[in-house]
Amino acid sequence: MNLIDATVESIRPQLPAPGSRVVVGVSGGVDSAVTTLLLVRAGLDVQGVFMQNWEDDSADCTARQDYRDAAAVCDQLGVPLDALNFSDEYWDRVFSHFLQEYKAGRTPNPDILCNREIKFRAFLDHALENGADAIATGHYARHATLDGAPALLRGVDRNKDQSYFLHALQHDQLAPSYFPLGSLEKPLVRELASAANLHVHAKRDSTGICFIGERHFQEFLSTYLPAQPGDIVSDAGEKLGRHNGLMYYTLGQRRGIGIGGRNDAETGAWFVADKDLEGNQLVVVQGSEHPMMMRQRMRIEQLSWCRQIPSSRERRCTAKIRYRQDDMPCCIHMTDSSHATLVFDQPVRAATPGQSAVFYDGDECLGGGIISDFARQVDRIQ
Repeated sequence: MNLIDATVESIRPQLPAPGSRVVVGVSGGVDSAVTTLLLVRAGLDVQGVFMQNWEDDSADCTARQDYRDAAAVCDQLGVPLDALNFSDEYWDRVFSHFLQEYKAGRTPNPDILCNREIKFRAFLDHALENGADAIATGHYARHATLDGAPALLRGVDRNKDQSYFLHALQHDQLAPSYFPLGSLEKPLVRELASAANLHVHAKRDSTGICFIGERHFQEFLSTYLPAQPGDIVSDAGEKLGRHNGLMYYTLGQRRGIGIGGRNDAETGAWFVADKDLEGNQLVVVQGSEHPMMMRQRMRIEQLSWCRQIPSSRERRCTAKIRYRQDDMPCCIHMTDSSHATLVFDQPVRAATPGQSAVFYDGDECLGGGIISDFARQVDRIQ
């Protein structure tokens, strides 16, 4: 048995039932190409869809090349390919929120909203309405059924696990969604693409904003929001320089603040610790472990649960407040169905309003929510 067929057999329990009609999102990259390859080799009825959801004629837009790569992969594998444009949905459901959050001084994560509203809502709805039984994507996560309900598990490749970005999916979105790469590691995915002679086997992974791609961020954001420069001040109130606009900075940021040369060997480099929206001041501190950088309690809004809402008002679990972070033990104190106070056992660094706190129980991704602000350090949870 060759490598591709052996891989198909190893992941078959995680694939739709034989004979199912599956619509796969084909982006032009190696992950979606191998996803399509595995579905075809598993004998499923596969239809490809390329989504272009951002209208842009700029020179750095790669959408045209991505479409050519997607079309070439589908042609080689004998899979029909449709092109869909959800630009209006993307603007209304994702990008407008993205701008509102930056305007409010928060730092949103558009990839999470893009998954919930576009890939696993607009795209999923289109596929099901047109006779599909399921959809599949190249995400590194796992679809499972626990206690009779659809659940989301981490990807086996912890360096590529994307459950963080999928935590806002509801059970009705998870049930017909499959992730064939969830049990594979990235080097094997590239090896499978090479073994199948797919020309994208060495293509660089995409980065940047979902569907928008890599940009000079300040220049891109200033196209939509007017910048309001102001003072950079220390935690003691000393004026240290000028910022280009609070929206361009995020809590915990070290590079690109614009006060180079002021570092002290004993107290360390400067980090962004707070944004004073009323005074339009960027507050910086020295040292990554400065008390203003550390938070133990934070309020969470827009709670979302993948499988089930906790039966009690308190839930022990682990959580991460950014993608590239180890889980930290914590307790969720539910206020209501959409709000909670999250209390970590130990303070965590650079928690950022607008970013997501994502909850785990071992390999299962329970769900998560948006960090809204920071709870007072009191003993009793309100």
